[in-house]
Amino acid sequence: MQHSDLLSRLGLELPAGGSGLAVRSPVDGASLGTVPVTAASEIPDIAARSQRAFEAWRNVPAPRRGELVRLLGEELRAAKEDLGRLVTLEMGKIVQEGLGEVQEMIDICDFAVGLSRQLYGLTIASERPGHAMRETWHPMGPCAVISAFNFPVAVWSWNAALALVCGDPVIWKPSEKTPLTALACQRIFERAVARFGSDAPADLLIVVNGGRDVGEALVASPLVPIVSATGSTRMGREVSVKVAERFGRSILELGGNNAMIVAPTADLEMAVRAIVFSAVGTCGQRCTTLRRLIVHKDVRDALLPRLKAAYASVSIGNPLEAGVLVGPLNDKGAFEGMQRALEQAKADGGVVTGGERALADQYADAWYVKPAIVEMPAQTDIVRHETFAPILYVLTYETLEEAIALQNAVPQGLSSCIFTTDIREAETFLSAAGSDCGIANVNIGPSGAEIGGAFGGEKETGGGRESGSDSWKAYMRRQTATVNYSKALPLAQGIKFEIMG
Repeated sequence: MQHSDLLSRLGLELPAGGSGLAVRSPVDGASLGTVPVTAASEIPDIAARSQRAFEAWRNVPAPRRGELVRLLGEELRAAKEDLGRLVTLEMGKIVQEGLGEVQEMIDICDFAVGLSRQLYGLTIASERPGHAMRETWHPMGPCAVISAFNFPVAVWSWNAALALVCGDPVIWKPSEKTPLTALACQRIFERAVARFGSDAPADLLIVVNGGRDVGEALVASPLVPIVSATGSTRMGREVSVKVAERFGRSILELGGNNAMIVAPTADLEMAVRAIVFSAVGTCGQRCTTLRRLIVHKDVRDALLPRLKAAYASVSIGNPLEAGVLVGPLNDKGAFEGMQRALEQAKADGGVVTGGERALADQYADAWYVKPAIVEMPAQTDIVRHETFAPILYVLTYETLEEAIALQNAVPQGLSSCIFTTDIREAETFLSAAGSDCGIANVNIGPSGAEIGGAFGGEKETGGGRESGSDSWKAYMRRQTATVNYSKALPLAQGIKFEIMG
């Protein structure tokens, strides 16, 4: 594939060969070029540059900061077709999903522009006469964003748009598998800054490409008070501990071994469409991918044949081509992980349909697969383990309480859903005794979160995290101020002092 024109339009001029990070497309395994890497030893200087940018940016009024994000949204609209196609080329999701990811970037910019005029604090009634109390939210400092390959641009934007209007510069370490999209976003951001003017200091956005050591250096830096990391729960535990050791703040969006409960009253046609979209889209490489299907025993025999027929009709192929629904796995390691999971499922008594490699003759250096359905006798360890591939485990239940217990009996807790037309079942699922996930849907699949609600919220990390709602508070520090506007001291008014040592 020749894509020099696409890269050029996005402002990317890559040296041919040489040292650095080699980038290959999962579409066909072809080389896309080499990008320079940042050494871990450079992170202290980079963090210091970001800190200097913070000291200037925090003094720019928040609505003015929102203007920069508005311009970023305009530049993203202009570059949407090219950036969406680059996402497909570098990550492997189909073009419509690549375009959808860029649209999420545009949407979060719109959200953040409005937010820049709504960074509200509270006024608080004081117990002391002649006193007023209020809380104010202030910028916090440089925000590191460590993103994963499966959403190479959207995750950065969810963090960056909010951080920027909150007054925080951003240091972005993208996945080693998707550095080109990060560099393209940096060029787009630079165009927005050029239009914005001199109020924007240098180094508001710094992109650092490199390996795990670069990410570890960012996590450890005392000049980076906020670290937002996307990836596995294993990675999240490591990041949260390191950041907590220096009393920093971590924002985590982690694994999602997501489940759907299909109740006896479910609309099966609607359910089948939702299952296929959420289980095989992005070749099972979304954090919101449907991985466990918990079906009532009375509808299992009606649902499974329809689902298998739908799987058999799924178009697998080059994600740059129209009509394709399922592109490739990201690399050989992902394919091997899928095969190990399927072998373990068979050993546990599972019956596997699909899962084989596809298009090997046409794409010898790429890793296309047929999505797999695995009928399991029970929720074994392999079912509780999240495999980043299009594997759908099917389990059977008899009571709603049993179904909810099955859904909740995994360590991951990102997204969940139930298909039912029984309002009592739906409300039970949404209650405190229902789903323990950060996202709980009724009659819609687990994937496709919208801007506005805080995305994330895995049960292991304690609640909604990024993208919307009041998640902006994670990028700021709260200050409570008390003003004495009376002429008397509190002691003279009979207020008791408590001296604390």
